[in-house]
Amino acid sequence: MTLRIPGEVLVMGAGTIGCYLGGSLAAAGVPVTLVGRPRTLDAVATRGLTVTDLDGRKTHVAAGQVRLAAQVPAGARPALVLLCVKSGATAEAAAQLAAALPEGTLVLSMQNGISNAAVAAQAGGGLVVLPGMVPYNVAEIGPGAYHRGTAGRLVAQRHAALDGWLPVFDAAGVPLDLVDDARPIQWGKLLLNLNNPVNALSGLPLRAELMERGYRRCFAALMEEALGVLSRAGIAPAQVAALPPRKLLAILRLPSPIFRVVAARMLKIDAKARSSMADDLALGRRTEVDALSGEVVRLAQAHGMQAPRNARMVELLDVWPQKPVQLSPAQMAEALGL
Repeated sequence: MTLRIPGEVLVMGAGTIGCYLGGSLAAAGVPVTLVGRPRTLDAVATRGLTVTDLDGRKTHVAAGQVRLAAQVPAGARPALVLLCVKSGATAEAAAQLAAALPEGTLVLSMQNGISNAAVAAQAGGGLVVLPGMVPYNVAEIGPGAYHRGTAGRLVAQRHAALDGWLPVFDAAGVPLDLVDDARPIQWGKLLLNLNNPVNALSGLPLRAELMERGYRRCFAALMEEALGVLSRAGIAPAQVAALPPRKLLAILRLPSPIFRVVAARMLKIDAKARSSMADDLALGRRTEVDALSGEVVRLAQAHGMQAPRNARMVELLDVWPQKPVQLSPAQMAEALGL
């Protein structure tokens, strides 16, 4: 049976997630345009796109098979836009899309955090913006090479215009599930993403960091604080990992030999995996910590609470480009008041 492709895809923000998703779709025959920074586009123009994953898949898209652009091309008429820019660039990117694309263009926010789809909808008047969620970790392992190091399925807010894309995403190896309310899933993912700043400041690959009990205690402290805030706010986060958040807290605090056995499924992470926040620190860029720990702090303030540990993590990441210092488990625990 011939795969019916509803139209072109434009990836706004060709970073690790954007290139992985765009490369996967292009390999399945979808016409894809990548909009991104010169460093990334030059590598793709020279080497093409290679996408790999922990299950052994390896797909290469030849140079020239995807369209590359520094900004939204004039006359572009994509059937679907994947918004993959960092959270701080959301409003600017959405405004550019709205200025260049027809009213009613479907935009799927595949970004970290909670508020990006709302920010994009406000800044990109006329666009139809839907929240989405990327559950897995993707790392750039070389020029034009992107590797998925953990498992999961994409999620997006249900919309009739996405129905025709489901078999396409499935064929591309990036299956997409539709839900009526994406917000609980976004909060569930955000809880897991509170490990991103821990991983970034540790300087270790993701699996190695999770095998250090001291770092896991820091991750658990950030998550526990966030769960208290969510409870006060009346928000029930969805379970997006193998275990509910409260059970995961207890497991994170176990001694490492026991954790290795109990959390075997959670540790199905290959050695290449690291957080995108770690990549940002390595490149001296501002991180997305405000869209993660910062969201917890703002929700706490809105309900008459404080979230001092998440606030402290925002501070640590914000000063890092000026004072790059990796933290040991003991140093991080002390910084968080543990």
